[in-house]
Parts: sequence; C-alpha cells; structure tokens
Amino acid sequence: MIEFRLPSLGADMDQGTLLEWAVKPGDAVKKGQILAVVDTSKAAIDVETWHEGTVGELLVSPGDKMPVGTVMAILLEPGESPSALPRKPAPPKPAGLPTRRRMVTPAARKLARERGIDLDSLAGTGPDGTVRLADIEQAAARKPGAASEDRSTDIRKTIGAAMARAKREIPHYYVAEPIPLRAALDWLTQANADRPMTERVLPAALLIRAVAVALKRFPELNGLFRNGEFEAAPAVHVGVAISLRQGGLVAPALLHADGKPTRQLMLELADLVKRCRAGSLRRAELSEPTITVTNLGDQGVAEVFGVIYPPQVALVGFGRIAEQAWAQDGTLVAMPVVTASLSADHRVSDGHRGALFLAELRELLQHPEELDR
Repeated sequence: MIEFRLPSLGADMDQGTLLEWAVKPGDAVKKGQILAVVDTSKAAIDVETWHEGTVGELLVSPGDKMPVGTVMAILLEPGESPSALPRKPAPPKPAGLPTRRRMVTPAARKLARERGIDLDSLAGTGPDGTVRLADIEQAAARKPGAASEDRSTDIRKTIGAAMARAKREIPHYYVAEPIPLRAALDWLTQANADRPMTERVLPAALLIRAVAVALKRFPELNGLFRNGEFEAAPAVHVGVAISLRQGGLVAPALLHADGKPTRQLMLELADLVKRCRAGSLRRAELSEPTITVTNLGDQGVAEVFGVIYPPQVALVGFGRIAEQAWAQDGTLVAMPVVTASLSADHRVSDGHRGALFLAELRELLQHPEELDR
C-alpha cells in the first residue's frame, strides 16, 4: 500500500484545505496524475502523485483542513488486492483543525475560490445542506469585499512569516550591476518581427533565460539550504514572483529553465501568470523553485533588492529598463539599461562570486543570439 500524503507546497505552508478529489476509489492512477485540488493561503494547487496504482480509499473529504503530512488517501500498488486495506477507523484529526463535510457543487466551489468566500461559514440550501452556486452569490452580495479582505490578510501574514524567517535565519549580502540592453532589445525586435502579437517574446523571458544560463557557472547560487547544509540543484527551476489580484504575491517555478529556449519560456511564463492569478497551480511549480527572479520594471522601479525565499539561497531582481547616458567607445550615447541585483546567502557564497555572477549575466545579454544554443 502507498500512503498519499499532503505535501508541503512551499516553505511557508503548514496546512491546506481539500477542495476536491480528481479521482474516486477503484480508479487506476499513473505517475504525475492529479489526484486532488488543495487550497493553501495563496492559491488552489493541483496535487499529483508520483506512484502508479489504484485508489483504494479516500481518507479526507472536501472542506477538510489538514496539516502537512496528513495521509489523504491509500493507493494500492499494482497487483495488490483491496482486501489489503486496513479495517480500522481513520486516526482522529489533530485538535484545532476544524473539519467540514458538507457537500459543495463544483460551480459553487469555483466561484467561492474566485470571490475569496470561506465555505465553512455558509449553510447550504441544497439537498442535505449542499452549498449551491446561489449560496455563494448571496454570500458575496451580503458582504462585498469582506471575504477577499480576509484572504488578503491571510496572504500578508503568510508572506510576512516567511520573510521574517528569511531575515532572521539567512545572512544576506547584496550586489548590483547596470546592464546595457541595446543588443538584447534589437535582437528581440528582429526575432518578433514575423511573429503574431500573442507569440512575441518580452524582455522578461530573455532576462530569465540569461539568469538560468549564467547559473550553470555558479551552482552555489542555485539550490537549497536545508538541515544545516547546501544542496546544489541538478536543474534550474526559476521561481517567478507574480503579484496576486487580492494582494500579496506567489513565486511558482518555470521548471528546467536552463534547458528551454527563450520562446518556450515566454509561452510558459504567460501560462504561469494566467493560471497563478486564476488560482490554479501545480504542486511542483510551488515546491520546486531553486532560485527566484523578481522583475519590478513594469512598476517603474529602478532597482529592487529582494529577500531570499527559504530554503533557497539567492534571488535575482530586475528594475525598469530606461535610457541612460552611457559611455561607449569614447562616445556618450543614449542606452537602454536595466539594473540587475543579487541577494544571496553568505553561508553558501560571498560577494566576490556574486559579483562574478552579475558580470556573467551582463556578458550573456550582450550576445542574446547565443542564449538558445
């Protein structure tokens, strides 16, 4: 038998709420298949399994709140009989985590998630107390904005706790470098000339690609610090800081960014932003980032020095792209420039290596045509 447990979907997560099951007892499941949708303080996450087998028993119900590590379901391994399932009652749930077993229609659950309405606070008017779409609409009309404000407050608390931990535990150092982008922007203009508007590559995707390539020479900036030691990551999973409509932010990952061309990263970035703001992310996208990139250029910020998201050991920031007076070949020219910054963990690297990383990043962006080779 295989115990399907609620995984940690981020360093700042300690519990989640089951929104819905995507399977039922008797279903055959494959590796990577979505089994459940779990709500965290930031988003609804599709939780997949990494085992093959058959669903034997579902141990929690939609609406149940669970701490990380809770056994949510029992899977039978290939060839295993249902008679192998234990015939004892499920263990009692931890004190302080209320449960809810009232039925909710899928449409009502989706609207509640979009409006930030707590299903626990509603009395359903459908058969056997089922919460219907009309119940959600009435709740939203009675307290416009109140539930969204509560969720926004929860998000701020979660982010605040994670950032307080980061500043308390991680000895940060910071370096920054202005990077000329004339060559990069000219290359993008040429590359986008024959593409429809929906397929054009934005500077953000090129910057992320350059970070992923530069990290190949600086593996000490790409990984996790856990149990008192650094674990270098075998691939680059770039967490991208995305602002949420209800306030706060989340940083899901562009997986294997070091092995994908810029155009593909652009498509995946657009999809990631869309799903993030719709509250639909996958487990790996939240639990696998090995470094984070934050780009506040579209907010008009010249420079950004971020706080590292534990257990990561580095964060790269980009400000706005703006024309500046720039000395080039003995001549003063107007040059589009972006300031790149690095926040890094002094337990793993030092300012010298951080400065070399930014120099490598600057050099890569002078030859954008080589980034996809």
